[in-house]
Amino acid sequence: MRPRVEEVRIQGLGVIDEAVLVLSPGFTVLTGETGAGKTMVVTGLGLLFGGRADPARVRPGSDKATVEGTLVVDPAGRVAQQVQDVGGQVEDGELIISRTVSAEGRSRAWLGGRSVPVGTLTYLAEDLVAVHGQMDQQRLLQPGRQRAALDRYAGEELVKPLRSYEQAYKRHRQVTDQLAELTARARERAQEADLLRFGLQEVEQAEPRQGEETELREEEGRLAHADSLRSAAETAHVALLGDPMSVEGEMQDAVTLVGRARAAVEAVRDFDPALAGIADRLAEAGYLISDVATELAAYAESVEADPARLAAVQERQAVLNHLLRKYGEDTGVVLAWAEQAASRVAELEGDDERIGELTREHEELTRRLTDLAAELTRVRTVAAERFGQDVTEELTALAMPHARVTVVITPAAEFGPHGIDEVELRMAPHPASPALPLNKGASGGELSRVMLAIEVVFAGADPVPTFVFDEVDAGVGGKAAVEIGRRLARLARTAQVIVVTHLPQVAAFADQHLVVEKASDGSVVRSGVVALDRDGRARELSRMLAGLEDSELGRAHAQELLSIAAADKA
Repeated sequence: MRPRVEEVRIQGLGVIDEAVLVLSPGFTVLTGETGAGKTMVVTGLGLLFGGRADPARVRPGSDKATVEGTLVVDPAGRVAQQVQDVGGQVEDGELIISRTVSAEGRSRAWLGGRSVPVGTLTYLAEDLVAVHGQMDQQRLLQPGRQRAALDRYAGEELVKPLRSYEQAYKRHRQVTDQLAELTARARERAQEADLLRFGLQEVEQAEPRQGEETELREEEGRLAHADSLRSAAETAHVALLGDPMSVEGEMQDAVTLVGRARAAVEAVRDFDPALAGIADRLAEAGYLISDVATELAAYAESVEADPARLAAVQERQAVLNHLLRKYGEDTGVVLAWAEQAASRVAELEGDDERIGELTREHEELTRRLTDLAAELTRVRTVAAERFGQDVTEELTALAMPHARVTVVITPAAEFGPHGIDEVELRMAPHPASPALPLNKGASGGELSRVMLAIEVVFAGADPVPTFVFDEVDAGVGGKAAVEIGRRLARLARTAQVIVVTHLPQVAAFADQHLVVEKASDGSVVRSGVVALDRDGRARELSRMLAGLEDSELGRAHAQELLSIAAADKA
């Protein structure tokens, strides 16, 4: 099942206050008097599929313009999958798309009930609709659009080599950028490597150990205060154990005092268990004091004033402090920096080798791109010949029998994202005329027919489900208008076609005819879009032909147009 637009609701857009369009699967035409709001319908469809939001289009007096579309899609198809990928839903084969534009210029979009960026609608539109207005004709004049049109026509034969080329081109750009960066920064890299090597040399010569600065700080404290430490240890030793040089009666050391206390308690411990426990603790205290006194004596003997060692410690501290100021807050950080620096130096020293590898890869990618670009050129050249012939045949049927469209492919100065080809559509209006670019060789009306011819050609190759044309018949009339109507009807055999037209010859070929009517206040209200039956179509075609709905001559001509169109489609 091919996707199609089933219904469009528009509020507050241009002259449209509120309008509802129910669209047929085939060829739908919109007509109405000048200024009735027909073009706003196309504008609304453009907004629905990600078009540029212009706050000037918001109806005066309205806070915002709103466009809501109901599309029929295959629940298991590509479009439904894209909607589900962004969190939207397709219910019973129907997809709701909504877009609002505030008078201040803010724009919001919803897809399947989920708020999405407007760009998501643009991306989705590639598989759903082709909107052609006057601006779209101008886009066809852009070289990139013309190359894309040819590639689309070339079809599957171009897909595989183009994909291979794009992958190779992407890698080629990456390698080119890397080479340019490495080459441009060669001097900076050399300077960086020299600085890192100097720092590594300083660290290697110093040979710091993790935590060494803490050990040195503690040792410096002991050496700088050796006399005070030894004196304190000796004083404490005497206080605990006594001075052997003193008279025995003068000894009041801690061991002696604790011993006396223990002896006093031991004498009566059997009379009260509480004192027995205290006596045991006094015994433990005596042993502990003796042990501490012994350690103090040993410590006092170990402490020596060593000016030479103190100078060596302070010198080592100066070396470490120099490293800490430059490379880290402690030796652990300095050692980590040295490890990272060594790795970076190895990386910098390997850049020359890397440059060589990248240069070889660049040369190989250039050769591959050249071969792939040549294959793209070959496929495009063949497709260009067929494309030009097919469009020329369509133009002959569109009352341009002498016009000839050609596709000129010229080599670009360098590789591009899509190859090395520059594609330009040219047209010669007459056999004696030179083939000129479309913007020079085609008038406005001719350019409209060229676009229609291109879309008809595409319809047999890779048709878009829905086409929207805004005044594709501008600047033409008579036989050419009939042929445009015939071609639009042919396009509608494989796609949904929605056309805004002023020409009765075009409108006669439609499967569904909608007329846009203004209310008395100049606005288009809900009842202002009417689907016409055959009699209503005859009246509208008569108005378009003669300016008078009830003109008998106009009505007869209108009936004749409808009969011719019906017979042609049958």
